[in-house]
Amino acid sequence: MTVTSDQILEVLRPVEDPELHRSIVELEMVRDITIASGSVTVLVALTIPGCPLRNEITNRVSTAVAALDGVDAVDVQFTVMTDEQRDRVREILRSGGGDHPNAGQQGHGHADGPKRGAPFMMPESKTRIIAMASGKGGVGKSSITVNTAIALAARGKRVALLDADIYGFSVPRMMGITADPVVIDGSDDVPPVLVLPVAFGVSVISAGYFIDEDKAFVWRGPMLHKALEQFLNDVYWGEPDYFLIDMPPGTGDVALSMAQYLPRTEVLIITTPQPAAQRVAQRTAALAEKVNLTVRGIIENMSWFTGDDGKRYELFGSGGGAELAAKLDVPLIGNVPLVPELRQGGDDGTPITISDPKSEAAMAFENIAEWIESNGPTKRYRSELTIVNG
Repeated sequence: MTVTSDQILEVLRPVEDPELHRSIVELEMVRDITIASGSVTVLVALTIPGCPLRNEITNRVSTAVAALDGVDAVDVQFTVMTDEQRDRVREILRSGGGDHPNAGQQGHGHADGPKRGAPFMMPESKTRIIAMASGKGGVGKSSITVNTAIALAARGKRVALLDADIYGFSVPRMMGITADPVVIDGSDDVPPVLVLPVAFGVSVISAGYFIDEDKAFVWRGPMLHKALEQFLNDVYWGEPDYFLIDMPPGTGDVALSMAQYLPRTEVLIITTPQPAAQRVAQRTAALAEKVNLTVRGIIENMSWFTGDDGKRYELFGSGGGAELAAKLDVPLIGNVPLVPELRQGGDDGTPITISDPKSEAAMAFENIAEWIESNGPTKRYRSELTIVNG
């Protein structure tokens, strides 16, 4: 039986580029197929020279093609894309592959918001955007965000995470990410695209990729605004099921920018049991109300510590999360215990949802992820509905 080029192309459609997570056929990376007496040669064009994952591409292509009847040997060869071919890849990535209803259109319409927009930023996108916010620092917001993201990914969801805490970025370290984003260079007409590292099923962008964590830096509001705009526009996000934002503490410039850029955002507020923390957290809820974002629920961290004697000790008091939830008329969706492993996992880059998925803390994150999945947004956005003044 003689195999055909069309058959080979068809079995290569499910083969994804390991960095871009898109079909190598869809990205037009398969440049040539040669068949000679049962021996097949596939020429694959890489976006950049010296791609570190070329061996993985070789394995994926070889495995797919070798499964066809009539194929005795597979040889995978590589070339590098021209500038025009890279431009085409960027266009495909930015448009969501051309099958999104608003592929190629501009951002969500705010006059001074982003000029472009990922597909998930469109009003009719099914991506749920969830801001993890707190009124003050030190409540474990980043740990909660990271482990919730991983718990959602473990449920088979596509998850992306924006570390919007520009001054206090910590997510890459918490997730053990050491690789930098891959940059597909732009041109005069097409801006560059950043392809993100993925850890535990979660795509992550953070200022930590670009700023030396040992050096101080000072950015005023406009610079923060611009950085967040670039994170949203110049990153290849695809269209995840969940887009989590690790917000900085407080109610400053970043919170206002996120409300402007992503008006569909749902807000989860993280607090601790003591009354002082929940009173400060109320300010975050007040800001959300002012910018027309919906607070969906409260997560209480450090709720208790379980000693070696099996007893629970409420080291930081009790009731703060429940009291805040009652005041805001939203549910308390999770209580996360205080455990040393949760802190250690963040320092070591192995979050507790990975290192000890059956632990008390990890199960708390599983319950939070289940609640999020079971409770959709309360607002619905329809792009075909418009408001006419006058």
